[in-house]
Amino acid sequence: MKKCPFFGKCGGCKFDFTSDDYRESKKVFLQNLPITNNPVWIEPGKRRRADFSFLDNVFGFYQSGSKNVIPINNCPALTDGLNKMLPEIASMPWLGGGNVLVTECENGIDVSVLSSVPYFTSEFKKAADNSRAIRITWNDKIVKQIKQPIINFDDIEIDYQPNTFLQPSKPGEEVLRKLVNLAATGSKKVADLFCGQGSFTFALNADGFDIVGGIKRDLLKKPLTVHNLKKYDCVVMDPPRAGAMAQCKELAKSDVKKIIYVSCNPETFMRDKAILEQGGFKLVELTPVDQFVGSAHWELVSIFNK
Repeated sequence: MKKCPFFGKCGGCKFDFTSDDYRESKKVFLQNLPITNNPVWIEPGKRRRADFSFLDNVFGFYQSGSKNVIPINNCPALTDGLNKMLPEIASMPWLGGGNVLVTECENGIDVSVLSSVPYFTSEFKKAADNSRAIRITWNDKIVKQIKQPIINFDDIEIDYQPNTFLQPSKPGEEVLRKLVNLAATGSKKVADLFCGQGSFTFALNADGFDIVGGIKRDLLKKPLTVHNLKKYDCVVMDPPRAGAMAQCKELAKSDVKKIIYVSCNPETFMRDKAILEQGGFKLVELTPVDQFVGSAHWELVSIFNK
């Protein structure tokens, strides 16, 4: 394939990742960042989840710059497992409008619908029952479930919850975990903040905060305080795109020796970096990862020492 058939039509990608100049084009977005290591590139065709849209029985991705939905039943960015299911999912009766998060778990496909329409139709229920998906939810109400979807973090099995954050590809997640684990080598007590379902928590034997089934805490509104941080010599954090400003203000005042900050937003990362540096931390390593293949977004894995 020399060109994605949907590039320029759907708004899913900013770059055609099948083109020869893809990597050089995307590296432009790293020009104003204090990068210390070469980018890590994730191969296309590995994305295990995608957020689709539907409007009046059309299922696909939004057209670039509009609210029109471009029909999609195959996407070269996705895994073979997802692409095999897309024609079936796309053909379901998508009345009204909303979003559909489709995730390839270890044991099957999970489909999670969020819609302004509160109830699904009997036709949708029939299509769901005939689907090969192992679970389908509509606004968090289970429409059909034949087994609990499972994901693995470093050989640890976790029940996957609908609409819960998950790194978009397994290879990307494994790269991030390897970088984080290497950076945390030698640490005695680790806190994993904004840790979601625990993609780093278990491998680090860390205390996970905001983990599904673990320690619930809204770190954007109630960050760990200097007192809370006393027992940790290393903090790992992977916040949402809004960053971790409140938490960084506490970290800047703490005695934590190492911070491993994973960011999906260079703008908020640079803001938070300035806060940490005002507190005496020094950025010693920054590795970009092409986690979101085709997009303008980079995942940044950084190490700060004090």
